[in-house]
Amino acid sequence: MNDPLMEEDKDATPLTEEERQQLIPSYITLRSELNEAEQRNILQAEAWAFRRNRLVPSEDFLKQLHKRMFGNVWRWAGEFRQSERNIGVPAYRISMDLRQLIDDCQYWVEHNTYGPDEIAARFSHRLVQIHPFPNGNGRHSRIAADLLLISLGAQRFSWGQTNLVDVSETRRRYIDSLHAADRHDYEPLFEFVRS
Repeated sequence: MNDPLMEEDKDATPLTEEERQQLIPSYITLRSELNEAEQRNILQAEAWAFRRNRLVPSEDFLKQLHKRMFGNVWRWAGEFRQSERNIGVPAYRISMDLRQLIDDCQYWVEHNTYGPDEIAARFSHRLVQIHPFPNGNGRHSRIAADLLLISLGAQRFSWGQTNLVDVSETRRRYIDSLHAADRHDYEPLFEFVRS
């Protein structure tokens, strides 16, 4: 029997049974209720995050951001995953790969390697590729990229939200652009983030 709470599309990160049991609100029994609770939590986290003057990418900040985004819904919020996923680096490499990404990002900024949009898009893509948390990595990486943009004096990305009616098509375009970036073709992602 399918669990209506955990039904997800094929591109979503599945949770382990142990992670599912760490759901905090006991009233949640449907996926729509989970999505609504997570969205409320994310809006609170955005209000907190965008009050900051500047994003200095660090492991501690990225963990704190994730915890603020999902901490009212999941006990594991803000903690790196301990198990393997259908995407992401092996769990034991998360801290190392994240440190490399943070160092790369600081280098790109300090040496004007790329413009703000490209820095933020590359940062978001690599953060999703690392997939540090049990779930919420895409949403987390998009907010982190927007914070990075603001700190670089640029406007937040639109993330394909010009067409909110057809969300499934928007999501497909986002996933396809990430897959292209995995193959070092960043143009679809650069186009998507400002569409």
